[in-house]
Amino acid sequence: MTVAGIVNFTIRGITRTICQVDDMELSRIPSHGPLILVGNHVNFLDAPILLSHLQPRQVVALVKYETWNNPALGLLFSTWKSIPIRRGEADMNAFREALRVLKEGKMLAIAPEGTRSGTGILQQGQPGMVPLAIKSGAPILPVAYFGAEGFWKNIRGLNRTPFTIRVGRPFRLKYDGVLPTRDERSKMTAEIMYQIAALLPPAYRGYYANLENATQDYLEFLEGSLTL
Repeated sequence: MTVAGIVNFTIRGITRTICQVDDMELSRIPSHGPLILVGNHVNFLDAPILLSHLQPRQVVALVKYETWNNPALGLLFSTWKSIPIRRGEADMNAFREALRVLKEGKMLAIAPEGTRSGTGILQQGQPGMVPLAIKSGAPILPVAYFGAEGFWKNIRGLNRTPFTIRVGRPFRLKYDGVLPTRDERSKMTAEIMYQIAALLPPAYRGYYANLENATQDYLEFLEGSLTL
C-alpha cells in the first residue's frame, strides 16, 4: 500500500469512528475523467472525509496557503497533493496547477465560499472558480455537507457526529467564446451556489435561502453523460 493509501485508510477509520458518515451518494461521482467538485465548507472535517472516502480515486483540493504553516497539516495535504492557494488575490500559480490537474483527467475540489462557515450555514460564493471552469471546460458537480457543525458539542458528550454528504446534478457553464463580464461571472457563481444550496436542508441555505431566486441561464446539465 502506498503512503497515500495508508493515510486514507487511517483517516477514513478515524472519521468513521467519531462520525456517522452518510456517504451513499458518493457513488454518483464518476470514477474517471476531469471534474470540478464544488461544495460548502463547514469545518476541518470536510476535506479529510471527502478525500479519504472517495478513494481509490484521487481528489486534488485547493487549500488555503496558511495550512502549510502547520507542519502536520502541511504534510497531510501534501500527501494528498493539494494545491495551496493565496486567498484574496489572483493566485495564477494555483490557477495553472488546478488547470493542469483537470487536463490530466483528475478531480479537483473547490470550496467557493473561500473560508469555513463553522455553523454550516451557506455563505456567499466567490467567483474565482468561474474562469477555471470556462478555461478547462470540465464538468462541475455540486456536493453539500451538513451535520459537522455540531462536532465539538458532540465530542464533549462522547457522541458521534452525523456527517451527511449529498451530491447534485453535473453541469457545464455555457460559454460562447467571449470572456464573461464581472456581472456575468457573479451570476454564474450565484447559479452554481444555488445548486449547492438545493442539496442542503432549508436551515443551512443561508445566503441562498430563497431557491425561488435561483436561475439556470448559464448551466448546461449533463445527466447521463458522465461515466460512473
